[in-house]
Amino acid sequence: MASSLTCAGVVWAFLSFLCAAASCVGFFMPYWLLGSQLEKSVSFGTFRRCSYPVRDESRQMTVMVEQCGRYASFQAIPSSEWRICTVVTGLGCGLLLLVALTALMGCCVSELISRTVGRVAGGIQFLGGKCSCGEGMGV
Repeated sequence: MASSLTCAGVVWAFLSFLCAAASCVGFFMPYWLLGSQLEKSVSFGTFRRCSYPVRDESRQMTVMVEQCGRYASFQAIPSSEWRICTVVTGLGCGLLLLVALTALMGCCVSELISRTVGRVAGGIQFLGGKCSCGEGMGV
């Protein structure tokens, strides 16, 4: 099994994969914001929520649904800012995962990653990291 990476490149590939996996898991989990509503613990992320209020028309009151789930549609995400956050974070995670998997393939295939490709991949990874981490500051 030949590699086109140096020792530092192999370490970078494995750390990249671990970071991309952690970013993707964080993106899919609904625990971005935690709180309580109607005396129940609630949490939600960009496109998932747990324990959310719904209007019960038969009883004419608001009740808490104590389960986790996705929003029914993209438009059901509560605000345009959260929709933008969902798209940007998803793109960032996708970029990070693409670069990490390519780097891992470079550990097994010779002449897959050159110095130029490594630099471009690092730039894409930086951009992906900024997309998946940086938008949460302003929302």
